[in-house]
Amino acid sequence: MTEDNFRVRPMTKDDLKIALSWVASEGWNPGIDDVDNFYIADPGGFLIGELNGKPISCISVLRYSAEFNFIGFYIVKPEERKKGFGLKTWQEALKLISNQPAGLDAILQQVNKYQKFGFKPVYSHLGYQGIITGKISSDVRDLKTIDFDQLCHYDRRYFPSYRPDFLSTWINQPHGQGYAIINDADLVGYGVIRKAIDSFKIAPLFAENEDIAEKLLLALATYSEGSTIYVNVPNINKAAILLLENYQMKNTYECVRMYKGEQPNINLHNVFAITGLELG
Repeated sequence: MTEDNFRVRPMTKDDLKIALSWVASEGWNPGIDDVDNFYIADPGGFLIGELNGKPISCISVLRYSAEFNFIGFYIVKPEERKKGFGLKTWQEALKLISNQPAGLDAILQQVNKYQKFGFKPVYSHLGYQGIITGKISSDVRDLKTIDFDQLCHYDRRYFPSYRPDFLSTWINQPHGQGYAIINDADLVGYGVIRKAIDSFKIAPLFAENEDIAEKLLLALATYSEGSTIYVNVPNINKAAILLLENYQMKNTYECVRMYKGEQPNINLHNVFAITGLELG
């Protein structure tokens, strides 16, 4: 490998389509609207590596704020692995965060590698899947009817950064649906479900307690029309795990949330589904 024939540069939206096709090949099951969903989070944070002008690697660094950055989408095409291209791609990503705090989700086999770069394991995310027969309770409202500023401020309680640009796209994606619950004018929970390549994904689901979370889970499940639903949940939220297992959802995946620098101060007991392993 030389600097002459391998380079890492910012992605265009068309490049992100290529990267998402790699994500699908890895079995990560992206949402079908995720090009627009993801790109708006940080248009300059998606990087692609090219060898002789052909894309072979990718990574993302979503710079939500000086206090929270998130690394994801780290892929090298199988035929180009173990040649140094992955490390070069990774090094370019680290340049984007400088010395600011950052998080990532690591597969179990890669935890030791990230520890060498100063990332520390904090807890795990568990992937659940299953089919749920949904219903919409009388107090569940379409998310688009909720005041957007109210939504953004509620979301900030359970996500490490304020993200209005991202949410404006996320809640309006063509193949998705969101629901919320209001109690005495206060937003007490919301969730979004979106169509993925071969299933549906609930992401995120934030709620003040498990009863609200259950109502939102069932409402969101109506959008899946009997298809498989995927949810990623923090392993320390035992109420969320119990809720999913009560509906016969099965744990099929585990990864480790790791942080370099200060860990975000978020109450994970109100996080019944994260936004995504690529998004933080």
